[in-house]
Amino acid sequence: MEISGNTAFYAGLSTLQTGQNRVDQAAGQIANTTIERSVTSQSSEAQVDRLRSVDRSQQSDLGSNLVDMAQGRIQAELGVKVAKASDEVLGTLIDTYA
Repeated sequence: MEISGNTAFYAGLSTLQTGQNRVDQAAGQIANTTIERSVTSQSSEAQVDRLRSVDRSQQSDLGSNLVDMAQGRIQAELGVKVAKASDEVLGTLIDTYA
């Protein structure tokens, strides 16, 4: 009997990675917003105008970034649970000591 890759295990790992990427992206956006606010409070008007000319279509508010971080954390936790459950089930379905 040949066993190919455990798809549930890999799905769990993929979900974990996707959740981690979501957290990283949201955290980066929060950091950029924080830096921009800091620069705004310490810069001249001309410098602030140059910073604001950056494309704002990709910027989002702090609340949605915090929600994205929470969703990413939950997604990563669920990915870990899926991978663990898949690993445990594989050990019970196949008698490796026979």
